[in-house]
Amino acid sequence: MSDAVRRPGPAALNTSVPNAARMADYFLGGKDNFAADREAAERVLAVAPEIRTMAQEAHAFLGRVVRYLVEQDMRQFVVLGSGLPTRRNVHQVAQEIAPETRVAYVATDPVVLSHARAMLATDARTTVVEGDVLHPRELLTDPGLRSLIDLEEPVAVLILSALQFIPDEDDPHKNVAVLREAVPVGSHFAIGHVVFDTRPEAAGPLVDIYRQVLGRHEDASRTSDQVLRFFDGLELVEPGLVYIRHWRPDNPLTTQGRDRTWSMGGIGRKTEG
Repeated sequence: MSDAVRRPGPAALNTSVPNAARMADYFLGGKDNFAADREAAERVLAVAPEIRTMAQEAHAFLGRVVRYLVEQDMRQFVVLGSGLPTRRNVHQVAQEIAPETRVAYVATDPVVLSHARAMLATDARTTVVEGDVLHPRELLTDPGLRSLIDLEEPVAVLILSALQFIPDEDDPHKNVAVLREAVPVGSHFAIGHVVFDTRPEAAGPLVDIYRQVLGRHEDASRTSDQVLRFFDGLELVEPGLVYIRHWRPDNPLTTQGRDRTWSMGGIGRKTEG
């Protein structure tokens, strides 16, 4: 898929078709989902019951990532594939520490866009933009984004769930690189991705379910080495690309004796122009 092809608008809401964002909401115990989403989510849980724990860990990882980035003086965030609004969103975590922080949420799902715009309507330091990681040049020139985010200053780009649904045929590595080249030195990229290194037997069944949900035929699953490529051109922050429960845990003791999970994540810093 190329930036030469205009990004399609958000699809009309169809509650009879499962949706990945609403399935994620269900895994977190949310209420913004429909029967089709719950049925598909239960099929996922039948293959890998630990997915519910992984969703909770991913949300906790998001909080730790945002706190770290604010401590590194990041005051601008672009959140790609932001998903449905939940408790403790990026702007809430960041603005508790630095109230001047500005956050742009980027999504294509009509439910996500509607909920986020309603929730953030009165917050002048946040915005919601229609877009995705596959159309970086359109995103970077979007008036809504540019009205809040100054691309001459360092920015934190968060892509914590979207990439795991994008097959290589859509060139996600290339599109992340376009974003990397467009932001100044000092910017950070936080990336999360499910991997199947320790759970290869789950890959086939889960890929099949999400193929049906997304209406795609390609396989978007990746190993940790393939995910690491998203950090090309960036300096990885310690502890590097690791399983997310081990990324700067608030209490290292809580990482012991937990159910096996297999989401990885990390932060890379742009150090050269």
